[in-house]
Order: sequence, then C-alpha cells, then structure tokens
Amino acid sequence: MRDMASNDEPYPLTAWAAQFQRIRTDLDDAMRREADLAAASRTPEQSAFLSSSFNQFWDAVDRVFSLARDGKEKEAREQIQLSLQERQAALSTAVARLLVQNTENEERAGQQIVQIYDRVQRQVYVFLAATLLAVLLTGLSLMRWTRRLFARMAELSDRRSELAQQLISTQESTLRYISRELHDEFGQILTAIGSMLKRAGAHAPEGSALGADLQEVREVTQSTLDKVRTLSQALHPVMLDEAGLESTLDWYIPTVERQTGIAISYEKQGPPFPVDGAAGVHIYRILQEALNNVARHSGAGQAWVRLRFLPDALELEVEDHGTGIAERPARQGIGLVAMRERSELMGGKIVFSRPASGGTLLHLTVPREKAESYGKEDHSIAGG
Repeated sequence: MRDMASNDEPYPLTAWAAQFQRIRTDLDDAMRREADLAAASRTPEQSAFLSSSFNQFWDAVDRVFSLARDGKEKEAREQIQLSLQERQAALSTAVARLLVQNTENEERAGQQIVQIYDRVQRQVYVFLAATLLAVLLTGLSLMRWTRRLFARMAELSDRRSELAQQLISTQESTLRYISRELHDEFGQILTAIGSMLKRAGAHAPEGSALGADLQEVREVTQSTLDKVRTLSQALHPVMLDEAGLESTLDWYIPTVERQTGIAISYEKQGPPFPVDGAAGVHIYRILQEALNNVARHSGAGQAWVRLRFLPDALELEVEDHGTGIAERPARQGIGLVAMRERSELMGGKIVFSRPASGGTLLHLTVPREKAESYGKEDHSIAGG
C-alpha cells in the first residue's frame, strides 16, 4: 500500500488488484480455519468485531480499485492514505489483540492441563492408596481368620487326641477287667472243677466206664482252662505288668506262630532299656494288630519282627511279603486308625511302606523319653 500510495512504481493501481484478490482469498480461508479452532475461546462480540474489521478493510480496498478503474488514480491514492491505511492499522490492532488473547488462552489452557494432570495424579495416588489399604485390610482379615481357623483346628485336634486317649483307655480298662475275670474267676472255677474230677476219678472203680468219662471230662476242663488262660493273655497280658515289654514279646511271638502257622523271624538289637507299662501296652497292641493283619489279609507264610533299642528311640518293624496295603480294599479298617492313634499318643511316628520285594513294612518310632516316662505323665491307661 505504501508503493501504491507513493506512486513510485510505473504500474497503474489496477495492476495490484490480482495480488489483493489472492491475499483476500488466503485470508478468508485462514479466517474460516481460525474460527473453527478458536470458537471455544472467543466471544461472539470479538468474532463480530474481527469480521467487521475485515469487511471494512475490504470495502475500502474495493473503493480504491473502483476509483482506479474509473481513471481516478489521484483520488484512489488519496483513499489509500486517508482510509485504507487506517483500516489496515485498525485491523492489525484487532488481530494483535486477538493474538495476545490467544496467547493468554493458551497459557490458561496449559495451566488447566497441568491442573488436570495434577488432579488425575492425585486421584491415581488416592486410588492406589485405597487399593493398598483394601489389600492390607483384606490380608489382615484373612490372617486373622486363618489364625482363628488354625486355632480351631488345633482345638479340634486336641479334643480328638483327648477323645482317642479316653477311648483307648476305656478299651484297655475293659480288656484288663475281662482278662482278670477270666483268669481269676473262670480260671479258679475250672481249676476247682479239675481237682474235683480228679478226686472223683480216684474213687471210681478201675477200668469202669465212669472212670473213663470222668477222665474225659477232666481233659475237656483242662483244655478249656488252657483256652481261657490263652484268651486272658490275649486280652491283656499280665506279663506286661510283671515282666515288661521285652519278655511279653518273647512269649507272644511264638504263641502267634503256633496259632496262625506263620513263620515269624524275631530280631532284637541294642541294649534294652525299661519301657513304661502304658507305652508297652500301646507297642504291644500295635504289634498285635500288625500280625493279625498279616494273618488275615496278606496271604504271606512268613513275617519279620524287629525290635531296636536305640540311644534316643525305640523302633519296631513288622514286615511281610504278601499282599501290600495299596493292593487291598481302599477302605481302612479301625485297626490302622487305632495304630496311628496309639503312635500319636506316645509322641511317636508310624509309617507304612512297600518293601522292594513287595508286601508291607510297618515302621514305628517312639522317642526314648516317651517310652520310658509315658505312664508317669498319664496313668489313665496303665492304672485302668
């Protein structure tokens, strides 16, 4: 516009029309794009003022080129100086204000974005803290519930052990009572009957039928007495109380051989130490049940019994090469359960395994202090 107003160029004013038209087209396109982008941060009054400023500027441009086309070059140049340049200055001022406002809006938008990020960050921290707190509370609750559960299980286990001990104590007391009744009452009665039959036979005529009958009845009585004594010993060997565990096993194992026909190899190792009566009853019952299982279920014709007196423990092993426990019916009898219970009552451990040659191996381990002092801690079984 300075060149147009100064008339320093050898071109007429109309020669500048095409250039202004290109500028107008570019500005119109830029205004449309700017309106789409700045619509949210600009007021309607500001948009109207900017549009009005552009319209006034282009109206002034149109008047200048209209005068120039009519041959009024001088008046056209005067319009440039008087009107068009002022319109340009006003338009530049308006655009500058809007640019400043856009800069301020961008700064505010940046601050808002920072605030949003800060707020989101705080919310994330709060969420993480709440999540960790929830996990912590859940963990504490689970730990508390688990402790209660284990305490309850321990209580039930103690009650189960106490009940098992009472049941076994009751069983042993009953067996002891029946054994004594058989040995003392029925044994004495049968012994008296045998004595009376012997005296009656002495008065019978020699070679008479009565003498033969009395002798036969006497033999039946003696056989019954022997069976009663054997049954009494099986229910509760008096030898356990009188001679101890080692002597009782020395008597019991040959007796089982005669009754079952199973060849039993009996081995003892280590220097013997005294075994408490109550612990001896448990060990004897475990051996008794193990040999009964060999006779009834294994189908084996031979078994091995090993008793080891170790410096810190007493070990008992019963082995057969018949049908293993795993090959027998899945339902466990009460005998296996009773063996485990008796082992736990002594503080020992019982393990059932399968030897390499097949069959079943029972291994019982009882700590020496338990084997020697079990009855001193609890006389319920030993004393009946």
